[in-house]
Amino acid sequence: MEAEGVLAGLDPEQRAVAEAVRGPVCVLAGAGTGKTRAITHRIAYATLTGVMSPQRVLAVTFTTRAAGELRGRLRRLGAPGVQARTFHAAALRQLSYFWPRVVGGEPPKIIDSKIALVADAARACRLTFGRTELRDIASEIEWAKVTQHRPEDYAGAVATAARKMPADVVDVARVYAMYEQLRRERNLLDFEGMLELTAAVLTEHREVAAQVREQYRHFVVDEFQDVNPLQKMLLDVWLGDRDDLCVVGDPNQTIYSFTGASPRYLLDFTRDHPDAKVVKLVRDYRSTPQVVRLANEVITLGQRPEARGEAAKRHRLELIAQRPDGPDPVFNEYDDEIAEADDVARRARKLIEEGVPAREIAVLYRINAQSEAYESALAAVGVPYVLRGAERFFERPEVREAVVRLRGAARAGGDADTDGTGLIATVRHVLSGAGFTERPPEGSGAVRARWESLAALAQLAEDIAADDPRAGLPQFVAELEERAAAQHAPPLEGVTLASLHAAKGLEWDAVFLSGLAEGTLPIIYAETPEQIEEERRLLYVGITRAREHLSLSWALARSPGGSRRRKPSRFLDGLTPKTMTATPARADRTKRRAGKGPQPCRICARPLTAAIERKLGRCEDCPAELNEELLLALKDWRAGAAGDQKIPTYVVFTDATLQAIAERAPETLEELATIPGVGKVKLDRYADAVLSLCHGERPT
Repeated sequence: MEAEGVLAGLDPEQRAVAEAVRGPVCVLAGAGTGKTRAITHRIAYATLTGVMSPQRVLAVTFTTRAAGELRGRLRRLGAPGVQARTFHAAALRQLSYFWPRVVGGEPPKIIDSKIALVADAARACRLTFGRTELRDIASEIEWAKVTQHRPEDYAGAVATAARKMPADVVDVARVYAMYEQLRRERNLLDFEGMLELTAAVLTEHREVAAQVREQYRHFVVDEFQDVNPLQKMLLDVWLGDRDDLCVVGDPNQTIYSFTGASPRYLLDFTRDHPDAKVVKLVRDYRSTPQVVRLANEVITLGQRPEARGEAAKRHRLELIAQRPDGPDPVFNEYDDEIAEADDVARRARKLIEEGVPAREIAVLYRINAQSEAYESALAAVGVPYVLRGAERFFERPEVREAVVRLRGAARAGGDADTDGTGLIATVRHVLSGAGFTERPPEGSGAVRARWESLAALAQLAEDIAADDPRAGLPQFVAELEERAAAQHAPPLEGVTLASLHAAKGLEWDAVFLSGLAEGTLPIIYAETPEQIEEERRLLYVGITRAREHLSLSWALARSPGGSRRRKPSRFLDGLTPKTMTATPARADRTKRRAGKGPQPCRICARPLTAAIERKLGRCEDCPAELNEELLLALKDWRAGAAGDQKIPTYVVFTDATLQAIAERAPETLEELATIPGVGKVKLDRYADAVLSLCHGERPT
């Protein structure tokens, strides 16, 4: 790609970022404004014009997923040599390289988790803690280390920061001191120590610092509002007396201060670099105007009078929607958390039936403990889900097996060379040997989870072929190996369940923000004005994850029959309808609880519990008249429709829905609309064809 081609298609602000090839540069980028596009095009433009050498650029991110995405985009833009790494990965690489020269001997072992060592330290102090307390103490030690507080001054730092302690502060300080002692004795190094030691090596050894600074002359740091003091110290050592630095961040998405992250480095960037070029990205390409309006209102309503000074004005970002109108955000109130989860699951299923892929739906909550109700509710209605933060994708047995098979096929030359469909067909053929089928298995559980993993690999092949029709199996395997190294998993075909913190950086077509009640959001232990503001920003992050469909809900009681004393989150004040009455879904649930019961079988009237029975409208073993000729005609038509749209057949209609249509043979639009699985979107798309078949005619 030529340099001017890199600039094509950028909006004026993104282009200003791309053309600012010399630092210092500060990019204030709102949610959905294309910040990754802007900074990757900046790097590519600078390398293609000769201002930067790709090997002299270090792009720093906060997650391996983001680093992998950056490398992929830069490769496609013609800048494949750029290093994109997390702070920890970059530090480990440098420390490992220079260790034999400046330290010598056996290098320390990096520990992935502190909990085991914290447990040993607690036992050495004759203290007993449960698993949850040990995890919280490990988090406290991380906070102390990234904010550069030693065990001896830890108690004072906690008091100054007004932190809520998992145990007595003196006991935590004792465990912290013993943790450090045991770590040194066992020649172990944690992630914080790795950053600190790397900075120390560069500071104390001028020749090492000179070599690193010669290697990396240009720096780009993403999510700069989340930098902690330890990371900032290392960045300053990397830079030395230079200022060729581009930072990117959003003050409205500062949600990690409890881990030691500080937005002041972003907010004070122009004070530290008076000649910095500042560019604001505010054109939101992700969300509809309705979602953007709500996000802006949440932030605006939260601004305290004392916070509306010059600094706030200088960094304020008000998003401007670029997409067409969409549905208004929906606010729902429920009697209890079970009712809330059940209705969210029902509405998620309805979206899927209307054509929204399950992987494009997310249920977000404040704390991980809230996921259980949604796991149960989604399973009950037959909707697959993916729990974010669970087992790593590339460590799943079926994925490891599939990668081995694909690698072997690539070495054997098993690749079709066509217009992109060859890669798709080859990958699907190889995956079939690992158990992949074109149609998903019925039900849920381990079999369905295995299929979902393989389906994600098949979908990734389609995405790569669409992006580069010339891509073959070797390129696909290389992409998989790079993603595995970066833990950059492809999206799985299931509704995502995630905490608001874990959702940052992601986006979906439809988002359910659940549990928005006082005591949960803001969380009960958020007391200071700064802590409350951060909780508000957490809601802002959740809202801006949605592209089109957005639902916000809360429950008045924790359990069915419990006291309905909860109040909706204060962050919703002025945003919800003037009078909140029971939503139709809640009213229906109240009726069912009053004695109407679940959906009855249309033949024997027995309550229907299984998802497939509810779709058929009858018990599976109840007799029903099935027009087999119609069913065959429907399946033939569905195969053609799916082929034309290049989507799986089940996305058009599931087998159960086609069977229900063939049994009832609806004659009118109204009758067709009563069949589960036939929502408004599918009526608009397919009603004419389906009704023609039901009338014995060929669809036009």
